Amino acid sequence: MNETATCPCGSGRALAACCGPYLEGAALPPTAEALMRSRYSAFATGNIDYLEETLMPGTRGDFDRAAVGEWSKSSEWTGLLIRSVEAGSESDTEGYVEFVAQFRQEGTDRVHHETGHFGKQDGRWYYVDGVMGTRPRTVVKIGRNDPCSCGSGKKYKKCCGMAA
Repeated sequence: MNETATCPCGSGRALAACCGPYLEGAALPPTAEALMRSRYSAFATGNIDYLEETLMPGTRGDFDRAAVGEWSKSSEWTGLLIRSVEAGSESDTEGYVEFVAQFRQEGTDRVHHETGHFGKQDGRWYYVDGVMGTRPRTVVKIGRNDPCSCGSGKKYKKCCGMAA
């Protein structure tokens, strides 16, 4: 590994002081975001073994090494933007990272916008799956006679529901 090369993940740090130890197997990413950044760096550096190893065990059956390797090799990886992180800290067991991976393929600038789902098993973070774009949000409808979500202790219809 080039000790002075800048890490592809966009941290601004040297690869050797950022994602490099994860890619080499010398350390484990402590958070879901760190795993996401290291997976981007693996795409950028052609480390297909790392991409496969960081898939949650039990989800690797449809991993297409040849296709992933070709995508990695045929692309110039031009940037990673982390748009949001939900959970995924060292003390969590799952998390979500919304990201935009930028790359150039056959002279055309492209983006891969995904919200990745990450899970921790045996103290190690793995990529579980993802949805393209932003993860759908769940909206819980409050009934007129339910307690108000503002915490006042009143029924919704006698509190914030009066304004609606």
